[in-house]
Amino acid sequence: MTVQEADCPRIHINIAAQSLVLFGAGGHRLFESSVSTALNGLGEAQDSGRTPRGSHYVRARIGGGLPEGTVFVARRPTGEIYASELAAQHPHRDWILTRILWLCGCEPGKNRGAGVDSFRRFIYIHGTPDTEPMGVAKSHGCIRMRNADVIALFDLVEAGTLVQIDER
Repeated sequence: MTVQEADCPRIHINIAAQSLVLFGAGGHRLFESSVSTALNGLGEAQDSGRTPRGSHYVRARIGGGLPEGTVFVARRPTGEIYASELAAQHPHRDWILTRILWLCGCEPGKNRGAGVDSFRRFIYIHGTPDTEPMGVAKSHGCIRMRNADVIALFDLVEAGTLVQIDER
């Protein structure tokens, strides 16, 4: 890590621990949370359903100010608020709720570019129903968080925040 990186807020996602830590200037821990990454494990290939590794950054922040439980489809709020009745009507939906931090890869040929592009794969840090387990790999490739946790993280980061995803 360079001195410049140590002075910038950055997110570290540890796949083995299923955890996310936001570090502030000087490497101080500002926020920690359990997460859920891909059921299919790690991988960068398009349509793999895997969580990509490596250096990323937050390309876009979506959902600021919207109510907790806001349902998103294609990054747009549907006007729905997640509830068990709505879940029963749509049992196979991959719920993207509350806030979205859309990631972009920084490593050409690994997580950026043809066939491996995290941004084009729509890899997000996002909220999920609170009934979904955290600390267990169950997502379709994204990084899922509890709704209250994704709100807290969203309020602490800006577009451009560095994100490192690895197995340790």
